[in-house]
Amino acid sequence: MRGPGRGRRCDRCRLRYTDLQRQVPGISQRMLSLTLRQLQQDGLITRTAYAEVPPRVEYTLAPLGRGLHEIVTSLIGWAADHHDEIRANRERAAEAPGS
Repeated sequence: MRGPGRGRRCDRCRLRYTDLQRQVPGISQRMLSLTLRQLQQDGLITRTAYAEVPPRVEYTLAPLGRGLHEIVTSLIGWAADHHDEIRANRERAAEAPGS
């Protein structure tokens, strides 16, 4: 997970629902709620609800989620490093006869 509005890596950050909604532009409340519920059921995140007024709920990466975060971060880095090469290959393939 990333810290709210900072774009920095934050494996132990506690993010509220509204923080997550801001970080995923265009996601509906329903889709975000369903996704968070599924991630919690899968053991990738933890949800902590506080008995306050107004109610406060925070989400954090669970140990399983932190392991996946490392893998996804590596994949994103690889894709960024090879973006130009991939784009050039796509352009060559689109220009090739029979494509």
